[in-house]
Amino acid sequence: MNPTLIYCYDVYCGWCYGFSPVIKKIAEEYKDKLDLEVLSGGMVISDEAKPISVTAGYIQQAYKVVEEHTGIKFGSDYLWHINNPDLSDWYPSSEKPAIALCIFKEFYPERQIEFAADLQYALHYEGRDLCDDEAYTHLLEKYSIVPETFYTKLKSEAYKEMAYYEFALCKQLNVDSFPQVLIQLSENKFYLLAKGFTVYEDLKERIERVLAETESI
Repeated sequence: MNPTLIYCYDVYCGWCYGFSPVIKKIAEEYKDKLDLEVLSGGMVISDEAKPISVTAGYIQQAYKVVEEHTGIKFGSDYLWHINNPDLSDWYPSSEKPAIALCIFKEFYPERQIEFAADLQYALHYEGRDLCDDEAYTHLLEKYSIVPETFYTKLKSEAYKEMAYYEFALCKQLNVDSFPQVLIQLSENKFYLLAKGFTVYEDLKERIERVLAETESI
């Protein structure tokens, strides 16, 4: 069994969006040495959905910091909702995009980091409302997934349970912020490689160090 690189993220996390190019590069580089797993963290989950106006004030400042530190750009269609929260119809929830990821992992387990990055781009750059079923259509075309199959699963209780299992798993792994990257070497042996945005060189060095240790045992 290969060691497993576990990427804990949430689609609504701006720092995860900024981290997408790093984790995609790592995934490509280590695809033959590591198994790759993305877990949705359930950052925006509540019994009653709240409008974007609740967090827009914070995001108006935070996105600039993310851009400055990571080089990523937030799109004008996304920022319209952040800068005009009273006009926006967005009620963010991590649930539906997490279910979408669970479905996708069944089709393409080896491409889950790519898909997670595509979801973040759809939200943070293209300004798609990921609580709206239509927001996924372009990705179904990209990955050649039959829409009827996808949307049936999207409304299925079984896939909803999978998503909530991932939320619980992140808590079990003591993940309380995003992004976080861990490496699993055995059933009970995990190393934390990154907590918060981490540059590619640092993450690569930490992975190499852990792999070197395991080879010397």
